[in-house]
Amino acid sequence: MKKSYKIYVDCANCANKMEEAANEVAGVKNAVVNFMTLKMNVEFEDDVTPETRNQVMDEVLKNCRKKADDDCEIFYK
Repeated sequence: MKKSYKIYVDCANCANKMEEAANEVAGVKNAVVNFMTLKMNVEFEDDVTPETRNQVMDEVLKNCRKKADDDCEIFYK
């Protein structure tokens, strides 16, 4: 399952760090951040259901804030 999310990040370097941080989270098969469009495309592992997707994204956001920037945002709720 693939989903696209609107994000907020203020520099390209932080966008790269967000992408790296998202790809480290269990349940994420592949994440790509596009700084120009302020979007994150996430492909989830096969065992992630629509019901558990927000839990995975909670972890993605937490990891992004820890590794990239405290004020980055992912609009998924």
